[in-house]
Amino acid sequence: GWRYDPIFIDSTYTVERHIADFTQMCRILSGYTSVCVISFIDLYEKVWRNFPQVRIVTQQERLAIGRAFAEIGRQYGITVKACAEGKELAQFGVDCSGCMTQQTFETAIGGRLEIPKGKPQRAECSCILGSDIGAYDTCGHFCRYCYANSDHEKVRRNMQLHDPDSPLLIGTLRAGEIIHPAKQTSWLDGQLTLFQ
Repeated sequence: GWRYDPIFIDSTYTVERHIADFTQMCRILSGYTSVCVISFIDLYEKVWRNFPQVRIVTQQERLAIGRAFAEIGRQYGITVKACAEGKELAQFGVDCSGCMTQQTFETAIGGRLEIPKGKPQRAECSCILGSDIGAYDTCGHFCRYCYANSDHEKVRRNMQLHDPDSPLLIGTLRAGEIIHPAKQTSWLDGQLTLFQ
C-alpha cells in the first residue's frame, strides 16, 4: 500500500487539487498496489508555527475528499483506508477499520497472530500495538506540516551530532549510559488452521 497524507488545505492545495493529484497517482499505481491510507492534517502547535498558511480542513471538505477518493479508488482497484479519522468516511466506502490492523499483518505474513490487548497510540486509532521510533528535531527535510520538528537550528545541531557508527540517532554513548534491548515477543499463533 501507499499513503496520501497528510491532507491539508491552503491556497495551492485545494480540494480540487487533491482530487486531481489523487486521481493521477491512482492511475499510475493501479495494478501495482491495492490499498491507499489517507489522513487529514493534525494541527499541533508545532505545525501552526512551521506552517502558518495552513488551516483546518472543514467537515464539508473532509466529506468531499473522502467521497471523491473512495470513488476514484474503486475505479482503479484501490481500497482507501482512513488513518485515525473516525468513521465519518465509511458512508462512502472508505475502510475505517485502521491502517495497521491485525488483519493487515495476518494477510502480509500468511498466518494468524495472538495479539495482546493494548491501548491505541492516539484517539480514533484502531491499529494494533505499535511503537514510534526516532527523536524530535532530527529530520532535515523540514516539511512544513511535520509535528516532529520545533526548531530548525536544533535540527541542524542534532544532524551534526549524528554518527553512522553509533547505535544512537544523535551522538554517541556517554560513560555510564546503557542501551537496554527492546522486549521482543512473537505474536505468531502456533495453532494450525484447517487449510495449513
